[in-house]
Amino acid sequence: MTRERQTRKKPRTASNDVSRKAASGEASPGRTTVGKATGRQMTSGRKSEKALEKETSRQVKGGKTVSRKSRFGKTASRSVSSSSSRSVSRAEGFVDARRLHSEDVVKKTLDENVGVLGVATRPKVLDFDARLKERKKAGTRVAAIRVLIVILAAALVSALIWLLLFSSVFRLETSQISVSGGNEWVSEKDVLDIANQQSGKSLFLVSADKVSSQLKNIPGVTQANVVKRYPRSLEIDIKAQQPAAMLKEPDGTLVAVDRKARVLNAVGKASMKGIPVIEVSSVDNGLNSRAVKEALTILGGLPDTMRTVITKVSAKTQDSITTELSSGKYVVVWGDSSELKLKSAIVDKLLSDPSLIGDKHQIDVSAPSRPIIK
Repeated sequence: MTRERQTRKKPRTASNDVSRKAASGEASPGRTTVGKATGRQMTSGRKSEKALEKETSRQVKGGKTVSRKSRFGKTASRSVSSSSSRSVSRAEGFVDARRLHSEDVVKKTLDENVGVLGVATRPKVLDFDARLKERKKAGTRVAAIRVLIVILAAALVSALIWLLLFSSVFRLETSQISVSGGNEWVSEKDVLDIANQQSGKSLFLVSADKVSSQLKNIPGVTQANVVKRYPRSLEIDIKAQQPAAMLKEPDGTLVAVDRKARVLNAVGKASMKGIPVIEVSSVDNGLNSRAVKEALTILGGLPDTMRTVITKVSAKTQDSITTELSSGKYVVVWGDSSELKLKSAIVDKLLSDPSLIGDKHQIDVSAPSRPIIK
């Protein structure tokens, strides 16, 4: 009973004074409206507390009490039954904040170490210094990985460059250079001298076009095809022409030249059959003569069937080139090298049809639009 009296006895506190003043309508200046509202709330609160005390008394009689701090800091015997408290609060329309369930959100977040999909996740770091250290460590790790990737990439590129350009795997050797398509008038040695300049280089550094261009400068070479065969072989196929003419000096010396007035390879026992002969005072004078160069241009542009029957060429001037066919049986006056294809077609047609030329021996096609037969 003593405990019941202590429970019923209400301590007088500042809050109770405020409540009484609010209920009686007393308020500080300028706060009349707020005081009235506060008074109504406190009155409702007092009613709720009275109801709560009655409920507590009933529970004390039943032997179900627990010591708990009241709203104003005093110890009071009150029931631990949350359902009864909530029901009383609902009945009076007042929600007691002391009866609300609280939850430690931070602790719950830290305890959640498993992700949505069930994968273990790293606990959240709340300490700023620890988080800063973690970020620095992660940044250092990323930077180290990037540096390692750059180093590996540079090493890989360097190794690849060394393999392709400097190793012996793709190095061109002299023994791996082959030449085909030449003849006795084009020296194979001249071809190899040019090709061997690329020996010792990586096949990736060898320019096939450059080698082909150099080979075409060899007298008698009209075409050169250069093919690189990996890993370290070079194939050269040239097309060598027959001499356009033989320059004959007064002492009987013969020098083979091509259509560009370039001296071909000197061959002592080569056959001279079917090669036109141009008489000159000297080889040097003949190579520098415009008349001889014009004659060589005409001879180089004629088909093989016609050039092989030419036995003599006269080149007194550059526009009076004359050739003798079949040991002087026919004489053709070409004039210069202009319209050479038309002139060649007219001569070929006249020579292939004896009824057209009859007993005549000279064909003048210096003016191809009006050929003259004498």
